[in-house]
Amino acid sequence: VGHCHPDVVKAAHQQNQLLNTNSRYLHDNLVDYAERLAKTLPEKLCIFYFLNSGSEANDLALRLARQYTKHEDVIVLDHAYHGHLTSLIDISPYKFRNLDGQKEWVHVAPVPDTYRGLYREDHEDSVTAYADEVKNIIEQAHERGRKIAAFFAESLPSVGGQIIPPAGYFQKVAKHVRKAGGVFIADEIQVGFGRVGKHFWAFQLQGGDFVPDIVTMGKPIGNGHPLACVATTKEIAEAFAATGVEYFNTFGGNPVSCAVGLAVLDVIEKEDLQAHATEVGNFLMKLLKEQKIKHPIIGDVRYQCLIYLHCQLLFVWFS
Repeated sequence: VGHCHPDVVKAAHQQNQLLNTNSRYLHDNLVDYAERLAKTLPEKLCIFYFLNSGSEANDLALRLARQYTKHEDVIVLDHAYHGHLTSLIDISPYKFRNLDGQKEWVHVAPVPDTYRGLYREDHEDSVTAYADEVKNIIEQAHERGRKIAAFFAESLPSVGGQIIPPAGYFQKVAKHVRKAGGVFIADEIQVGFGRVGKHFWAFQLQGGDFVPDIVTMGKPIGNGHPLACVATTKEIAEAFAATGVEYFNTFGGNPVSCAVGLAVLDVIEKEDLQAHATEVGNFLMKLLKEQKIKHPIIGDVRYQCLIYLHCQLLFVWFS
């Protein structure tokens, strides 16, 4: 929402003057913020865990999935990056291929890229073809006696090249994964909070009938303030709580962080930044597509709206 946005700075300053505690102590800001976030998400996603960073959020999502399913293995998309913790380096092909390599419990599916991927725009059914790649991975894992805990993917793969998965892909993948006893985790850390313009969450680009089992948030959630969140279902949260091992995060969801989060949501709404991202994004895409027609060397143009900067990150791919 812009560097040092006055509303966000004011909210943090005012709460700092009143009270900031660790999350052992209850405070209305946490409940108020959870209620505001819930209004942006499908009703099924109604339990919230607050943390300090996207990496913490993705690590917790992995723990939730494994506890709920009692399985270990994870399917990720090629070139993915999900965070800097050891657990997340292990599920980030972007990183682990330059380090210790792929773990036995990690399975890599092809990115659903209809421009340069395995199945392109001229394929008769690229959505099913890419989803079947995940189905095949599951079957091969089962043959080796392994079980899938989760399909873990950014809703719009960003590090992998601003790939917009074809509509319907997540639905088909989720069907295969859930049939195998796993859950679908949507990483919205870079692409959530209206950055895609048309929707508040990037997974909504897939259609209103798609709802992930777990959603992770970071980066824009606090406009640079260390804040993150995991949203999930009651069933998954209850399975996690049933271990008797309480989840505790010293500063996750503290009063100041939640005041900042509330202020960010206020600014997005008050300044109509989601519509702004759509309008500016469409304008820039129109101009860039005109350049694509003029210059054959340009193969594809795509972008990710970044409303917190009031601008766009633009990606021009050369053929």
